[in-house]
Amino acid sequence: MNGYKVANMELILVRHGETLFNRERKVQGITDIELNDTGLRQVHQLALSLKDHAIHQIYSSPLKRAYKTAEAINQFHDVPIHRRSGLMEMDQGDFEGLSFQELSACEKNFLRRWLEYPAITKMPNGESFIEVQERAWNAIEDILMRAENALVVSHNFTIAAILCKIKCVDLSQFRNACVETASQTIVQFANGVGKIGLFDDRSHLEEYEL
Repeated sequence: MNGYKVANMELILVRHGETLFNRERKVQGITDIELNDTGLRQVHQLALSLKDHAIHQIYSSPLKRAYKTAEAINQFHDVPIHRRSGLMEMDQGDFEGLSFQELSACEKNFLRRWLEYPAITKMPNGESFIEVQERAWNAIEDILMRAENALVVSHNFTIAAILCKIKCVDLSQFRNACVETASQTIVQFANGVGKIGLFDDRSHLEEYEL
C-alpha cells in the first residue's frame, strides 16, 4: 500500500447481508440473489450502526444483495451510490449453485489444489483469485485517489482480496481476511498507508441474530 499520495481518509468495507444461498451454504459467486428476510434485518441494523459516520461516497457491487445493502445504509447519508463491476464476487463458474457439501464430495482434488494455490487456480469456467484481486484493486485505487471517506459494499472473497492487498500479504493467507455477512471493516489511510482499525465487526447484530 505504500506510495499512494492520498489525503487522510476512511474506507469502510461492508459485506452484504444474508441471502438464501448463504443460509443453505451454497456457492453464490456472481449468481444474482436477493437478500432474504434475515439479510434485510441485518442490513437495517448495520445501517443504524453507520448512521453517524462521515461517508461521502458509496460504491457497490452491482449484484442485488450488495446494492440493496448499500441502499439501506444510504438512508442515513443520501450520497451517490456508484456501481462498480470490479467489486463483484468471484465468478465461480461451474460451481455456482452447488452446496458446499456437494462441492466437497465431488471436487476434492480441485479443492485441495485451490487451497494450496488459491491465487492462480482458476474456477472451472470462472475466475482465479488473482483476477478478482486485480479488478477489485483497480476499483479501490480509483476510490483512494478521490481522497473522500468512502463505503464499499462487496463480497467475501473480494473483500478478502482487497484486505490482502492493503496488508501486503499473499493471497495464500486469504482465510485470515474473510468476513461474515453484514459485517463492517474499517481502514484508516494516512500518508497513503492503510491501517485496519476494525475487522469483521458484527456487534450491531448480536441481539438480532437468529
